[in-house]
Amino acid sequence: MFKRRSESLPTAETALPGRDTPIQISGEHLINGAAMQPPFPAGTEQIVLGLGCFWGAERLFWEQDGVVVTAVGYAGGITPNPTYEETCTGRTGHAEVVLVVYDPARVTLESLLGTFWEAHDPTQGMRQGNDLGTQYRSTIYTTSEKQQAVAERSRDEYQAALQAQGLGEITTEIRPLDTFYYAEEYHQQYLAKNPNGYCGLKGTGVTCPLPA
Repeated sequence: MFKRRSESLPTAETALPGRDTPIQISGEHLINGAAMQPPFPAGTEQIVLGLGCFWGAERLFWEQDGVVVTAVGYAGGITPNPTYEETCTGRTGHAEVVLVVYDPARVTLESLLGTFWEAHDPTQGMRQGNDLGTQYRSTIYTTSEKQQAVAERSRDEYQAALQAQGLGEITTEIRPLDTFYYAEEYHQQYLAKNPNGYCGLKGTGVTCPLPA
């Protein structure tokens, strides 16, 4: 990765046009064989999280108990059905994100968000470590009003914990999900296919004070 890209989001006028046809993927998770595309099992919920390069971020969540399936993709921008190359230009407005489908009877949203906050530095704006650009920004895209409220509360509680350690302001974008676009097949479960592949995840070392 280690790419320097735009650190300003595009406007509707400057964004790439994209396409009407979505990227086609196998739809089967390499690790557990679960379906990566809806319909998902009854009783499950979905949240979309961005914390830098999506390769390591996806592995972080597929390994968590209570997560039914994960998939990587693009969200939060303007361009419909973007490619990876387009997203890397910074002209789609999308972030690299992970779709997390979870069973709330087995894992709480608070636990997932605790993992999210502790796995990266949410104060860095349009970057994550050496990965620079709008696609690496910290994001939480919610799929219900309850998720939105929990996400905002978790941000406030983690902000207090960061400030107590002398760290800066959280820049994480938290808003309802518009559209999740699946990334290309080779990105799905990338670190299972490429065990020595790049993973730039690095947290602040500050524990998130949320109940499990």
